[in-house]
Amino acid sequence: MSDYMFMLENHLSSEQNRVVAEVQTAASLAGTNLFLAGGAMRDVLGGFQVRDLDFSVEGNALKLAATLGETAGVRIVSTDEHRRCAEMVFPGGVTAQVAMSRVERYSKTGARPQVTPATIQEDLRGRDFSVNAIALSLNRASRGLLLDPTNGLADLGHKELRTLNPYAFYDDPSRLLRLVRLRIRLAFAVEERTRAQFDNARAAGVQNNIPARVLFEELRQMAAEPSPAEVLRALEADGVLAVFSPALAGPKLNLPAMARLEKAYRVFPEQEGAPQERLGPFLYALTEKFTPREKAELVRITGMTRSETDLWQKLEARSKKLEQALKSARVRKPSQVYQILFRAPDDEISFVLYHSPLKPVQERVRNYFQKYLPMAREFVRTEAEAGAGPGPTKSEKARQQLLAAHLDRRPRKASHLPPAAPPPMEVSAPRRGRANG
Repeated sequence: MSDYMFMLENHLSSEQNRVVAEVQTAASLAGTNLFLAGGAMRDVLGGFQVRDLDFSVEGNALKLAATLGETAGVRIVSTDEHRRCAEMVFPGGVTAQVAMSRVERYSKTGARPQVTPATIQEDLRGRDFSVNAIALSLNRASRGLLLDPTNGLADLGHKELRTLNPYAFYDDPSRLLRLVRLRIRLAFAVEERTRAQFDNARAAGVQNNIPARVLFEELRQMAAEPSPAEVLRALEADGVLAVFSPALAGPKLNLPAMARLEKAYRVFPEQEGAPQERLGPFLYALTEKFTPREKAELVRITGMTRSETDLWQKLEARSKKLEQALKSARVRKPSQVYQILFRAPDDEISFVLYHSPLKPVQERVRNYFQKYLPMAREFVRTEAEAGAGPGPTKSEKARQQLLAAHLDRRPRKASHLPPAAPPPMEVSAPRRGRANG
């Protein structure tokens, strides 16, 4: 095993490693060359948490995605016929993109690119930043071979973001927004020439050519950031935040609300909550000071669909039922709190944490994540180990009853009897020989 394969397998979660193995097997059976590339390799080599797996295929990526989509528990979220790529969710909540290795050529700023199939080397040279232009071969003959044609590994070491051509922001103006997001998330500096290119492109107004749906996708990515408030502040400082809405300026930029929302997210266990589950609360907090007309303008500028708009505009009404259930006087046992929250969507839970002023509700949500959920997972793990041997298995109803009893069990009280006297110490004779200092 190469050093890079060892690094990859130790950096990914067990669920992500299973996905890599599944995609690798499917690509091998299809006879296509497969690489792990982009943000996934950047985060592995840079020591960051890998949020999404990015696969590049020298061949028919959509056919490979369709084959994977036939596997139990794998869901294709979206496909892009033009760029020949697909977004997928695997069991365990692992998100991945399977994309054709390609070259994109732009006829004018912000235009839809002309896409042609390409080798992985050509694909990497045409990407946005050097740190995103690294790939790892997952093919049998070259498994573990690192491809770095633009010296992105050195930029990772220098903690620096660098574009790969002087027209990067003119070709795809959304890279202006992406540069700011990555700079905040990775805590990297921007290379001097790249900074000059950024300033020149912004002064030329190329950010006004970002397509509506690309703007929406940037909002989705921002919602998934560890610190969306810092990203918003940086976008405002760099003069590109207004592309989402002219209302996002001055007192309408609700950074205190974003800080409260980030605090709510920290209650969730690490790696819980997919980006789409954070989008609703993020947009609610972002627009909390907007007028109805300003909200409608944001929807128009970003090309939101009805279902995407409902994610945040109907979130308060949806979450009210959860809040009512949690504050009910009939809910007294940990198992009752567990059952309510285990079935609740993550966006409703995070919204209740963000929005509800009721202290008992807040405490019950925190107890669920800090006490009841870990206890339930330990119970399930113990049951699975106990059920590995021969013998009849319990029904689901009986298992739920045992879980409820486990959650509701009171911890034993410490005994009030005085502690037993310690046994007399044995004093041994000193050993002969040389002392060891």
